[in-house]
Amino acid sequence: MDDAQIVELYWRRDEAAVSETAEKYGALCRSVARNILETDEDAEECVNDALHRAWDAIPPLCPERLGAWLGKVTRNLALNRWNESRAQKRYAGMAALLDELADCVPAPGGVEREWEDRELSAAIDRWLRSLTRTDRVLFVRRYWYGEALRGLAAERGASPNRLAQKMLRLRRSLRNALEKEGFAI
Repeated sequence: MDDAQIVELYWRRDEAAVSETAEKYGALCRSVARNILETDEDAEECVNDALHRAWDAIPPLCPERLGAWLGKVTRNLALNRWNESRAQKRYAGMAALLDELADCVPAPGGVEREWEDRELSAAIDRWLRSLTRTDRVLFVRRYWYGEALRGLAAERGASPNRLAQKMLRLRRSLRNALEKEGFAI
């Protein structure tokens, strides 16, 4: 079933929408949540919460790319859960991932930085578009989806150390691009 048909089920308030969504995008959502949380139980709860959010949000929302929208919802839910568990000192994996990016992205601020945050987002988008498709996909998989270096390296037929160096070069490139655009790192 395609996305438009699934969204139509939501608009008709047909409960089959949830099962169709779970069938089509459940594995993607579990993968996103699992990469952030590293526990199957927490990841499964995030997927269920994401499906519940879809039911509550559609309608009035009508996402054109249901998978991308659901992935974003799942990622945000997983990050919220990670923040809660981090306060309890249960998991440091995502902290390590965020630390890798800390040297090349400005620290988040308050409400007054909303405009700057939009500008930062646009600058990062421009930088991503300047990369080769391979590097762009690699960067996004590592830092948006939280995939492990070991798994990415295995897919590419490279050692984790070699891929870590590649990621370091990409982060330095991002930092340089942002500094050239006037962002204080």
